[in-house]
Amino acid sequence: MLIRILSFLLDTLFFVLIGSALLRAWMNFLRINMRAQPGLFVMAVSDWLVKPLRRVLPKSVAQSRVDWASLLAALLLALLYAVLWAALAGALLNLVAEMLPVLLLAGLKMLIRVALQLAFAVVLVYALLSWLQPGSAIYGLLGRLAEPLLAPLRRFIPAIGGIDLSALVLILLLQIGLMVLG
Repeated sequence: MLIRILSFLLDTLFFVLIGSALLRAWMNFLRINMRAQPGLFVMAVSDWLVKPLRRVLPKSVAQSRVDWASLLAALLLALLYAVLWAALAGALLNLVAEMLPVLLLAGLKMLIRVALQLAFAVVLVYALLSWLQPGSAIYGLLGRLAEPLLAPLRRFIPAIGGIDLSALVLILLLQIGLMVLG
């Protein structure tokens, strides 16, 4: 029971940390203002790791449109999650050369899972707000985050009866991705 509780807390903590780093990278890539929510929260949660990484990365990489420091932070956090999860499961005692690929795979799996869950949440809330409060400020922000994910689907999925089903299809695809990953 204690292991399940600790595992849940570990998953939750690292979902917030990795999700913040990924959202920071996505928002920076889309040139979304970080001085409003959720940018302020994302920066507060991830600055402790992203800022030192920015100082370490070469200037050519740091000045790229892609926020490599945030992506690297997400990857490092995912690897740390894998190590802590292995320690919690008692596998750290057997941490030898053959365990390293397993830990790397577990870290990559966590990184992909967080990215899929984050995209799922953004698209779900965006779709709900499109029906409930399409004029709200958060709807505009979510639209900027969700549109690059929805645009490729809209080329193939026509609106049916004036209803855009691309968000529903993307939610289903993300859920299938999470099932396959699971």
